[in-house]
Amino acid sequence: MPECWPVNIKTLNMKIETEHTIGSIVAEDYRTASVFQSMGIDFCCRGNRTLQEVCDERSIDTDLLLHTLEEVRQTKIADDQEYHLWNPVFLCDYIERVHHTYVNEKILQIQPLLEKLCRVHGKAHPELFRIRELFLESAGELSQHMKKEELILFPYIRKLNKPGDEGRSFIASSPFGSIQNPIAMMQSEHIQEGERFAEIAQLSSAYNPPADACATYRVTYALLNEFERDLHLHIHLENNILFPKALQMEKNQLPAE
Repeated sequence: MPECWPVNIKTLNMKIETEHTIGSIVAEDYRTASVFQSMGIDFCCRGNRTLQEVCDERSIDTDLLLHTLEEVRQTKIADDQEYHLWNPVFLCDYIERVHHTYVNEKILQIQPLLEKLCRVHGKAHPELFRIRELFLESAGELSQHMKKEELILFPYIRKLNKPGDEGRSFIASSPFGSIQNPIAMMQSEHIQEGERFAEIAQLSSAYNPPADACATYRVTYALLNEFERDLHLHIHLENNILFPKALQMEKNQLPAE
């Protein structure tokens, strides 16, 4: 399982530096996500990489990327995008109410559309069968993943928010030890979903339907594209903002060594 990575928001208030992680940059200012998305850089599942590591890995001009990020940061920010300022309990509620609800609703909408595409267009476009298979896998895994968050992890985070002895008592009686253990499991599952949708995007030519695509074909690809974008934000809110806050909450509750 991947190690839980910290997000140091305070160091980013003045200027983005190459040693900052991708996740921390987007955590402080979600406007920068558009820059990383346009370059195909994973800021959610693999947000623990530094800017310099990504530039070296992909032969990107570091100065140009820094300049582009700073330009984006000069645009007006919407109040509802300052996720890093949100209380972790509110974040849990928001993720459940907005993103978990979205996933459950869209699975029911997209699945029958993919079944229809395979039936009507599968012979000419056999990649549709693999796309359907991957989406069904994702639907099953995400449903289980979200239940684990709703029934185990998020309730524990809400309890951690209790002051003093009440909060410390929950840590002492934890069935999984440190909260880092379920967080590491969630992050591992996030990586699997990121890889699954990366394959869907590749098979669908980045959600660009073929020339002979009907209206249903185009709608389905648009919905898959939207689903992936929501998933990226969903994972970002957890990996880069909620989980580091929860880890810090647990640390604050423990007695000083």
